[in-house]
Amino acid sequence: MQPQRPTEIRSCALTAIKAAHTLVWAFFAGCIIAIPVASWLGEHRAAAWLTAIVFVEVAILGLNKMRCPLTGWAGRYTDDRRDNFDIYLPLWLARHNKTVFGALYVAGAAFALVRWLRASG
Repeated sequence: MQPQRPTEIRSCALTAIKAAHTLVWAFFAGCIIAIPVASWLGEHRAAAWLTAIVFVEVAILGLNKMRCPLTGWAGRYTDDRRDNFDIYLPLWLARHNKTVFGALYVAGAAFALVRWLRASG
């Protein structure tokens, strides 16, 4: 077996980072979607934990100039800078990801808060 060339190594590294980034994104997107669902089902503690988990991600993004740390790592292995160069998402979703999921997160957390206040009041 021949040793891999630098371009093949770069390609494998980028693929691994993109796959990891996509899995991390799916986890947090799932948490965001689950917040109002948990609240609707009366699982207020679960909704609170999901909100807190996503808040940690928001804090990480905030500390990293609103960029995922994996984006920087992926950037080391390609000159491509399209909005989805670092993740396996459609271009339109990668471009509007923070807007779409930020709005869903805020709306879901607000919904959960209102449901919790009504349940405990």
